[in-house]
Amino acid sequence: MTSPDTEVEHVEATNLLYRDPALYDMVQSDSTSAGMCQTLIERHRPDARTLVDFGCGTGRDLEILAKRFECVGVDLQPGMVDHARQARPGLDIRTGDMRTVRLGKRMDVVTCMGNSLAYVHDNEEIGQVFFTFAAHARPGTLLVLCSPVAPITRTEPTTATVDTPRGPATVTIRYEWDLRTQINIMHRHWVLPSGDEARDEIRRRVLFPRELERYAEGAGFETLDMLDGTGTGLTGPTAYTVARQNPR
Repeated sequence: MTSPDTEVEHVEATNLLYRDPALYDMVQSDSTSAGMCQTLIERHRPDARTLVDFGCGTGRDLEILAKRFECVGVDLQPGMVDHARQARPGLDIRTGDMRTVRLGKRMDVVTCMGNSLAYVHDNEEIGQVFFTFAAHARPGTLLVLCSPVAPITRTEPTTATVDTPRGPATVTIRYEWDLRTQINIMHRHWVLPSGDEARDEIRRRVLFPRELERYAEGAGFETLDMLDGTGTGLTGPTAYTVARQNPR
């Protein structure tokens, strides 16, 4: 296993948004993950009261969920956690590695969104993450994941303008797909308002639907549903997976 400190340094070095949490918040401001997560909880576990979110980042989604649930957030990157504590001081957000962290409590809902699971590439370590989910669950606990289930194979670059706290930036993105490792690589080139440039190389592991089911079942969860962000089926590259912890 890569040491957490080394992994934090690597992730920050390959992703501008993790080096600049305020920019991350602004770029992700239109995310619908929290709303979709809440809809799925209301559908499958309407009596839920407590929730833990692994890979919570700056706490953007957690802030929304905390209006409905008693929440704890966990993230590997101290810079994101520090920003979250300053920007959202009412939240309980802690630094931790979701492969190994143990909070000593079991919750009604366990979530992992925003591609957090996709940053774990090794099969054994993915299994460890699911056992972390199980360690914070009890019979009936709902697990809600958001993760890539199919690669983005488009190779032609696309360019867009993105608002930042310092003005509009130009971002060009292209993708690579390594079938052998199931890693989807995003190459992202930023031209910032200052004229400075930054390049990201973001590697995300794609877990296909049956793989997700297998990992969940191995940790004692029964898969209930899998659907994309439209809520009408499973067609896009990213899916929400909903599972329930079985009686032990």
